Amino acid sequence: MATTTPTTDSDILQSLVFPFDEDLDPQAAQSLLQIRFDPKSTKRINQLLQKNQRGRISAEERILLEKFVRMGKFIDVLQAKARRALKKAGHSG
Repeated sequence: MATTTPTTDSDILQSLVFPFDEDLDPQAAQSLLQIRFDPKSTKRINQLLQKNQRGRISAEERILLEKFVRMGKFIDVLQAKARRALKKAGHSG
């Protein structure tokens, strides 16, 4: 039986956003660089991180924090692709 390497969230994200790598126009790339969590979510993330650091996070809260982390990674990948597209186009970003 063949064994396969488990697919990570990062592997999946890379496969989803890879097509944007080549032909992303500068205006779209700049728009992607503006994506942020809203202030309410940022506040909640910080609360969850503090609870996690103190060892007082519930299982339900840990799941929520993990969801925020996954979405943050997704945003990071999109923005890295956007920065690369801007660099290829000769724009700063």
